[in-house]
Amino acid sequence: MENFKKIEPEDFGANTFTKIGKEWMLIMAEKDGKANAMTASWGGLGVLWSKNVAFVFIRQSRYTKEFVDAGENFSLVFLPHEKNAKVLGYFGSVSGRTEDKIAKSGLSLAHKDGIPYFAEAGEVLFCKKLSASVIAPENFLEKSLLDEFYGDGDLHTMYVAEITGIYQHI
Repeated sequence: MENFKKIEPEDFGANTFTKIGKEWMLIMAEKDGKANAMTASWGGLGVLWSKNVAFVFIRQSRYTKEFVDAGENFSLVFLPHEKNAKVLGYFGSVSGRTEDKIAKSGLSLAHKDGIPYFAEAGEVLFCKKLSASVIAPENFLEKSLLDEFYGDGDLHTMYVAEITGIYQHI
């Protein structure tokens, strides 16, 4: 992390609506010595249980879910969007089950305390899982969302994780 500085959560000046919803992030985790990542545009940052947290959503069918489930930690990687839009699209459309996305991406895999991230990141949030909850159909108050987003039955798991460190590229 020689090209990064640690910042306080209060100093993470990014607009998370833009950063997550429009520019996207990568959720990265490692299992059995292999890292995997997926593009995500659903999630957020906030305070819960007196902790600074991130919450992310991963569909049951996603290969990255196996990696996040296997360990205690994961990272949220924000790449500078303009020059990485193609690679972000790639990580969201190709499965790590069928090819080594990290090798093909041209990005440099790095680790901090055993948690994978990309050295080219603009920001990295290191996260420790606190809870995982399957989004259940019976809990929807707005039933039209089920048809719109879950017609195939591929529901999300919501992960709430404590942000253990935020690093910004310098």
